[in-house]
Amino acid sequence: MNWQSEHIWQSEHIRIELKMESRKISNFFWAFILFLGSLGFILVGTSSYLGRNLIPFFPCEEIIFFQQGSVMFFYGIAGLFISFYLWCTIFWNVGSGYDRFDRKKGIVCIFRWGFPGKNRRIFRRFLIKDILSIIIKVQEDNYKRGVVYMDIRGQGAIPLTRLDENLTSLQTAQKAGELSRFLRVPIEVF
Repeated sequence: MNWQSEHIWQSEHIRIELKMESRKISNFFWAFILFLGSLGFILVGTSSYLGRNLIPFFPCEEIIFFQQGSVMFFYGIAGLFISFYLWCTIFWNVGSGYDRFDRKKGIVCIFRWGFPGKNRRIFRRFLIKDILSIIIKVQEDNYKRGVVYMDIRGQGAIPLTRLDENLTSLQTAQKAGELSRFLRVPIEVF
């Protein structure tokens, strides 16, 4: 298991896959970069309005407030809102959770954290005997990627991986194969 093996625990009867969605290093990186960039835009817009250099190495006389400075200030405020949103999703750990497959009890549990509110905890439970198959849907774009689904009788296909999870087609096939062997259900490829 060379794909995310640190997030999987498996015994003879139980398999647990931990999902770490919002607290990835890339999300921290982009939230931080977006925050710094939007602060820079706000400082440049404010400098052009005041006519003083708030950023020592950037001459504000070259930027006229109406049109350029006001637009930069607006972009800075918009960037702060987007950065705040990213920091909130990281803080609340949105999308994280686990998939628990228990052959002994015959139950599959899928749990995810959502945004605060009435439906913060997303919990779905299925019987293993209702699982028809594990489905691999291949997306052919610049990269050949696949998404793993679990086809459940009366519920349809429920995604177990995301398209942006950056699994190669070999890793996707390995994940689907391991899960198929554990649950003792067939694999379908679309």
